Amino acid sequence: ASSPQELLQLSRGPRLSSNLAALAIARLAHLARQQQLDTQGIRGDPRFPHLLGTLDAPISQVWNAPLLQLLQSLPALGLAQGGHQVRSVEQEVLWRLRRLPLRQLVLLAERLAGQGHDGPLLPEVLRKLELRWTELDSTHTVVTLMAKVGHLSPALMERLEDKALELAEQFAPDELRRVVLALALQQRRCVPLLRALSYHLLQKPAELPLPVLTDLLFAYSKLSFQQPQVLHRLSLELQPHLGSLSPAQVSRCARSFASLRWLSRPLAEAMAQYCLDNTQNLSVTQLCGILVAFARLNFQPSSSEEFFSMIHERLQGQEQQLDIHLLTDVVWSLCVLQQPQHPHLRQVLAPEFHTRLRGDASPRAQSSWLKLLHINATARLEAPGYQGPFLPPEVLRRDRDGDRDKEKATPLQRGLREALPGALGGHDHVRYNVSTVYGWDIDAEAVLDGDNKPLPVRDFTAPHLSHSEGTKPLPPGARRVAVLRWELSQFSSRGRELLGRGSMARRHLRAAGFLLAEVS
Repeated sequence: ASSPQELLQLSRGPRLSSNLAALAIARLAHLARQQQLDTQGIRGDPRFPHLLGTLDAPISQVWNAPLLQLLQSLPALGLAQGGHQVRSVEQEVLWRLRRLPLRQLVLLAERLAGQGHDGPLLPEVLRKLELRWTELDSTHTVVTLMAKVGHLSPALMERLEDKALELAEQFAPDELRRVVLALALQQRRCVPLLRALSYHLLQKPAELPLPVLTDLLFAYSKLSFQQPQVLHRLSLELQPHLGSLSPAQVSRCARSFASLRWLSRPLAEAMAQYCLDNTQNLSVTQLCGILVAFARLNFQPSSSEEFFSMIHERLQGQEQQLDIHLLTDVVWSLCVLQQPQHPHLRQVLAPEFHTRLRGDASPRAQSSWLKLLHINATARLEAPGYQGPFLPPEVLRRDRDGDRDKEKATPLQRGLREALPGALGGHDHVRYNVSTVYGWDIDAEAVLDGDNKPLPVRDFTAPHLSHSEGTKPLPPGARRVAVLRWELSQFSSRGRELLGRGSMARRHLRAAGFLLAEVS
C-alpha cells in the first residue's frame, strides 16, 4: 500500500483479521511518518476505529512481529499511552514475554528504551534479558544492549560485560568503539574488559577510522584508563587526520591526552601548528583548552615564540569574557610554561578577583584557589619587575595539616618518618607535612649548615610558612632541604619526566632557596 486510503479500505474487507489489522496500522504509521501526514485526519476517518476494534477480536491471534510493531505504531498515530488500545497491546506483550525469541526481546528492549517508556513493560523486559543473558551469542546484540539498554539495569550491564569479555576477540573496531563508549558514558570502569578490548584493538591490522580514534580517546580519558600501547597507536594514527578535524575536536583530543598524562611530542607539535594555521577558526575557549592541556603535560612547542605571541594576542581584551575558573586555569598554565605577562598576573591577583573565590567550598573553587597560590608564587619568584598586587599574607595560610594527618600514610611516607630522625640526629632536625605559602606541600624539611650538619629546623625563620616558629636567621652557608615525594600521577607515562605541576613545584622551591631531595 502506498496511501492511507488503501490501508483504511481494508477495514471493509470480509477477511480482515486481527493480525492483518495490526499490519495495516503499522503500515499507516510508517506512511504517516514518511509522507509527513496529519495523523489527526487518519484517526478521524470512520474506518480507523474499525481497524482498532478488529485488533481485540482476539488480539492473541496477532503474530509476535506485528504485535511488537504496534507498541511503536499506536503512539506514532497519536493514540494516548494510557488508552485502551495501547494498554491492551502492552498487556498482551507482557503475557508473551517468556515465549518471545531472544532477538525480538532485544528489539523490544531497544525500542522501549528509545521511547523512554515508563510503564511496567520495560522493567519486565529487562528482567527477562537478565535471566536469558547466556543465550546471547551475537556481538551486534551485546553491543546494542550495552549502548542502549545497559544504563537502565546495572545487573544486566554486569552480565553484558561478562558476555563482552567472552566475545571480545570477535568485535570489529566500530563495535569495540561502541562498547568502550558505553562503559565511559555509564562510568563503569570494568578493568578486565577494558584490558581485553585494548589487547584485541592492538591486534587489528588495518588503520582505525577517525571516529573510532576520537571516541576511544574520549572514552579512555573519561574512564582514566591508561594503556600505553593503545595511546601510542591512537596518537600515531590521529596525527595524519589532524588537519581534517574541527577546532572543537582538536581541543577535545588535547584535553583527553592531558587527562591521561600522555605526551606524544609529534602530535602535540602538530596541534600547536594547527592552532597557528587556524587561529581565526578557534574560539578563545578552545584555544584556552589546548593551552591548559599543554601546561598539564609540560609541553613547550618548538615554535614557542610564535605560538605564545598568538596566545597573548588572542587573549588581549578577552579576559573579562572568560569564566573566573577558566581565566585562573589559563594564567596558571602560562605560569607553568613560563610565559606569563604582568597584566595577566595583575588581573588574577587583584583583590576584586580573588575575593570572588574566597568562601566557596566547592572542589572547583578550591582547585582554583590553590592555582592562585601558585600564580602568586610565580609573581614573587619568577617575574622580574613585577610590582604587584600580590595575595595578602592573611590568605596564604593553608589549613591542611589536619587533613593530611588524617590521610593514611603510604609505605614510603612511613619509611621516611622512620629513617630521617636517625639520619639527621633526632626529631628536632626535621619537620613533616609542611604546607608552604607557595601552594606546595613538602613531605619533610631539614636545615643543614655549611658542613652539611643538621640544625634544629624550628629555631630559624621560615619565610615559606605563613607562621614561623623560629626567630633566628639562617647561618651563613646554611641551606634548607625539602624532601619531596612524587606520586606516579605527577610523571608522564613515558619515562620519568615530571609533568607541568611537578615541574613548577621544582622551580618555585629552588627559587625559594631549597635544595631538593626527591623520592618516588
